Amino acid sequence: MIATLAEALSRIADLGGPVVLILGALSVLVLTVVLYKLWQFAAARVGSHRALQEAVAAWDAGDGAKAGAALQRSRSYLRPVIEMALSGQADPARLEAEAEARFARLESGFRPLDSVAQLAPLLGLFGTVLGMISAFQALQEAGAQVDPSILAGGIWVALLTTAVGLAVAMPTALVLSWLEARMDGERVFAQRALRTILAPAGPAVDRSALSQSEAQPTHA
Repeated sequence: MIATLAEALSRIADLGGPVVLILGALSVLVLTVVLYKLWQFAAARVGSHRALQEAVAAWDAGDGAKAGAALQRSRSYLRPVIEMALSGQADPARLEAEAEARFARLESGFRPLDSVAQLAPLLGLFGTVLGMISAFQALQEAGAQVDPSILAGGIWVALLTTAVGLAVAMPTALVLSWLEARMDGERVFAQRALRTILAPAGPAVDRSALSQSEAQPTHA
């Protein structure tokens, strides 16, 4: 198996040069990060805040017991922040800092994806320059007996590295944009929920009712 892998890498290096190998390694890195982020988002229940929405709506209407019951059903990563706000924490800066700390954990890995999206086209361009240098060097060494195949070999490498660089960069940029859009939505939801809790439209909530509902066992 190791010999087969080494042979495949050697063939890729012969076709596209070392730049293509580097871009291949970057594509593996991108795939690993993306799969991890998808698992992390699913485990944190990113975008799944139905129970929290019910809790916030009940609190806004002045129903502390219903808000507490809905909160207990939530498995969202934002539940501790919402629970802190419902329990009496009235400092918006503290609540936003708690939410941002959780956002930062979910956004870890975005920087490598952004770096690959910016670096891959430049690597492809670098490979293009190397291929053209190789082509014209071979053309110079051929002298008066110019063989078009000599020039074609360098151009092949140049075009291949450009294509591979773009093939790595474009999906990476699209996935990164999608992940960032998901996190933008999370921030909007958290800010709206916290501001609603701190300034409810309904009557003042009896926090003792909230505490009693939290003490009751749930079966969700």
